[in-house]
Amino acid sequence: MGLYARMAALFFVLTGLLMVVGYAIGLYFGDPLGFMLLGLGFAGVLNFVTYYWSDSIVVKMSGARIIQQSDNPALFAVVQEVANKAGIPMPRVGIVNSPQPNAFATGRGPQKAVVVATSSIIQTLTPTELEAVIGHEIGHVVHRDVLTSSVAATIAGVISYIGNIALYSMMFGGLGGSGNNRQGGNPILFVAAIILVPLGATFVRLGISRGLEYNADEYGAKLTQNPGALASALQKISAKAQTRGMPAKGGNSPGGPSPATASLWIVNPFRGSAMLELFSTHPSTQHRVERLRKIGLQMGVYVQ
Repeated sequence: MGLYARMAALFFVLTGLLMVVGYAIGLYFGDPLGFMLLGLGFAGVLNFVTYYWSDSIVVKMSGARIIQQSDNPALFAVVQEVANKAGIPMPRVGIVNSPQPNAFATGRGPQKAVVVATSSIIQTLTPTELEAVIGHEIGHVVHRDVLTSSVAATIAGVISYIGNIALYSMMFGGLGGSGNNRQGGNPILFVAAIILVPLGATFVRLGISRGLEYNADEYGAKLTQNPGALASALQKISAKAQTRGMPAKGGNSPGGPSPATASLWIVNPFRGSAMLELFSTHPSTQHRVERLRKIGLQMGVYVQ
């Protein structure tokens, strides 16, 4: 099964999980449509706003500042070259002051794109590695991955939202504070559905996020014709992230990026425990490098 087919299957599973949780709630409270419409409306509006203004929202959340060509001519030159290869307008360029090399792209399409890199990325990566990383980020722009992520987040958000409403409604006596709306559904199955189904939806959404990263890796490797450069860049960035996680906003680092931006970076910049890896938005660097080796074989290029 190809990557796009797998992602379509994941969206199908997400939709199925939404129907399951709505059905379970309907059995217990007798109003599945009401719960689904309420959750859909809330999550839909929230994610539409996030998607439509993603460029400005994410830039602010990441702690980046938009720069001019004179501020960093080398980075601008690479972004311009890769954008020309991809056939898209020159994106805006942003910088996050951090000793950890990393990068991300946002914006709802090529006309509103922003490519952001950390201040140390040029000193850490070779020119070909930097070009490959920017190629990966341009891949997110070309494929409008912000839209895909927003749709996935909307469906998963609806599932969690109506599950939480149902759980609190049950805890406080049902809809409207009384049990009159209950239709005699099995309470054990009901509780299991509203707890386990949202958890399953989260894993599916993370699967979609990982699929987008694989897709952008392949695009960047083929656009720059250098899968080896992207593989070595991922290894360097991942090693830096493991030894020196990027300080997150809050606590002792009020000026750092928000952890909510973790899924956007080419490598998750925040260190976490082994348990948190289960909920990672990115495939492991080892798996990404192995896949780039296979792509290199297809291209006739050797990848170490």
